[in-house]
Amino acid sequence: MATQGLKLIARDAEDLSVVASCLQDALVPLNEMKYLPAERRFILLVNRFRWEKPRADMIPAGQKQTDASFEDDGDYPNAHQRIHTGLCIDRVLSVRSRGIDRSKPDQFLNLLTIRFDADKLDFVFAGGGIIQLEVEALSLFMQDLGESWPTQWRPQHEDGLSAAKDAAIKKRDSEPIR
Repeated sequence: MATQGLKLIARDAEDLSVVASCLQDALVPLNEMKYLPAERRFILLVNRFRWEKPRADMIPAGQKQTDASFEDDGDYPNAHQRIHTGLCIDRVLSVRSRGIDRSKPDQFLNLLTIRFDADKLDFVFAGGGIIQLEVEALSLFMQDLGESWPTQWRPQHEDGLSAAKDAAIKKRDSEPIR
């Protein structure tokens, strides 16, 4: 059965918060990112964890799943899922990064969140990496591609680390992005 994937557009910070929540914990191969300056476009392909698709055994007994249904509800009822997802950001003026070793194109980055402030769009990764796009205006398109597949690995987030993560992000923000 084919996967009914997500298609989202972000034109403002509110839209972006929805996209960022869907992309939290996406695995991003460094070699699957490309800046096309002539087109003023930045594209990337990620391996997205499907947070919107809980395992059947994670729904409390006696409670029906009230989320929107997906065509593949019966494919992997007791497995977490991942899916390839493409992102296209238009109106990009420049791209900079910090804390990412671009000499290792085969590495995978773990996306924590995406932030937008004025004319800067930041992709924030675990381990301190940031890719910052300077944009004329926010214009992001996200679309799931192909079919999802089962995974036994569900991203884990320890309690109490949010404040520490926020402090680390603020500290990193004070460092220049090259």
